Amino acid sequence: MGVLLAVVDQLTKNWAVSNLPELDPQPFLGEILHLTLLYNSGAAWGMGSEITPVVTGLQIAIVIGVIVFAVRSVRSLWYTLALGLILGGALGNIHDRLLRPPGPFHGAVVDFLELPHWPVFNVADMAVVGGAILVVLLGVIGLPADPAEAEERARAEAEDTAGAEDTTGADDSARADDIARADDVEHPEETR
Repeated sequence: MGVLLAVVDQLTKNWAVSNLPELDPQPFLGEILHLTLLYNSGAAWGMGSEITPVVTGLQIAIVIGVIVFAVRSVRSLWYTLALGLILGGALGNIHDRLLRPPGPFHGAVVDFLELPHWPVFNVADMAVVGGAILVVLLGVIGLPADPAEAEERARAEAEDTAGAEDTTGADDSARADDIARADDVEHPEETR
């Protein structure tokens, strides 16, 4: 899914570069959405444009982290969807940073979607933000990344709790026996 999303992102960016004038907003959906081509050498909202290689390196590290986490820990369809969105979006923007002018690790990301009072963005940005929101939502509702592992952990906790109750019951029984023996020693005439 991530690769497909990266391809769609690149197709839309190539269309924007071929068909839109730079920095000249074109109405698309009335006042709600304009198409405005610009090149962003920084991160979100153009921040970090002077350190584009660092931003590129961080994006690559995030992609590697997402892949490692997905392979090792994710067995949930919902988490797979969320991480696929993040991965596809990150790959789309990394492509720009590596292969677009002015050169590798310095390339500018193509942005062309503009909402009122919001920075210009692209399909990759939407995917990353959507995937991140989905990960947070899944965490809030308590959906585990690996349902089988979560069930195993719950089973182990239940066994530990049951074992602790057995031990507590045995301790209570042993205390009652000790009290009875002590009572026999203190009042031997009552036991006869």
